[in-house]
Amino acid sequence: MRFLDLFSGIGGFRLGLERSGHTPVGYVEIDKFARQSYQAMYDTDGEWTAEDINQVTDEEWRKFNGTVELIAGGFPCQSFSIAGKREGFLNQTKGTLFFEVARAVKQIKPRFVFLENVKGLLNHDKGNTFRTILNTFDELGYDVEWRVLNSKNFGVPQNRERVYIIGHLRGDSGREVLSIFGEDREVNPTNVKQIGNISDSNSFGGNPQTGRVYSNDGLSPTLNTMQGGGREPKVLVVESTINISQATITDEYHIRKLTPRECWRLQAFPDELFDKAQQAGLSDSQLYKQAGNSVTVNVIEYIGGLLL
Repeated sequence: MRFLDLFSGIGGFRLGLERSGHTPVGYVEIDKFARQSYQAMYDTDGEWTAEDINQVTDEEWRKFNGTVELIAGGFPCQSFSIAGKREGFLNQTKGTLFFEVARAVKQIKPRFVFLENVKGLLNHDKGNTFRTILNTFDELGYDVEWRVLNSKNFGVPQNRERVYIIGHLRGDSGREVLSIFGEDREVNPTNVKQIGNISDSNSFGGNPQTGRVYSNDGLSPTLNTMQGGGREPKVLVVESTINISQATITDEYHIRKLTPRECWRLQAFPDELFDKAQQAGLSDSQLYKQAGNSVTVNVIEYIGGLLL
C-alpha cells in the first residue's frame, strides 16, 4: 500500500513499512534535525513533503484521496479538552496534533490508519483522551483496534511498551489485525533478528533513572530523548570472567554510557542508516534524541506485514 509518513522523525514507520512491502509517497516533520537525518537516510526524491502539519491545507490533503491507502505516524500526545457539550471531533480535538491526523484522514479516506503512542495515552485524563480519539475515528467512519506491545518481544533488547492503534475504514471489509496478539500475550516473531551484541536476558539494576547501571547482557530501559546530561543508559562492563550480577568493587570493571549507535540499534535501525545520519553532521545530542523519539522498526515491520 502507498502511505504517508506523518510526524516522521527519523523514519521508523517508513523503514518498517517499506520492509513489509509498502511504498512511501510523502512525509511530514517539523524538527529540522530529524528532517536532516531523514533526508540523508532515505531516497526521498520526488516525494511530497511538508514541515508543519498545521499548515497543510484540506485541499492539499485531498490530492491524496484515492491514491494513499495508509496514513501512519507516532503522533505527539497533547491534552484534550472535552468539557461541555459534545460537538463532534472538530471541536473536541482542535488545538491538538491528533486533530491534524483526523483532518488528514477526513480528506484522504485511506483504508487504514496506523498510529503509535505511549501506553499512558490509554488512561490519560481518566481515559477521556482515548475516548475522544475513539469517538473521532467513529465519526470519521473508522472502526478501531489497539494493543500495548513491548519492543523486547520483537528482537530488540529494550523494555519499551507502546500502544499501537489501527483504524479500519468502515465497509472496506478489512479483517482485524492486532487480534493475533491476544490481550496480554507475548510474541516472539521469527522473522526479526536480535541486534548488536546485546542479548535479551533479565535486566540488572532498577528503574531507568539517572545513575542507574545495567548489565551489558540485559534489557535496556526505555529510551527517552536523553540529549546528554548523564541521562543516557549506562552499562557495567566487568573485565573478569565472573557473572556480572555478582560484580563487587574488588573486580576489574568500568561503567560506560550506551553510544548513540547502540541506542539506534535498540530501535532496530541498521548501522548503515545511522552512519548516513551521523555523516550528515548530526551531533551526538541530536542522535540520542532521535533514537529516543523513534518507534521500534521491528514492531512496525511486523504489524505492517499483517496489513497486507
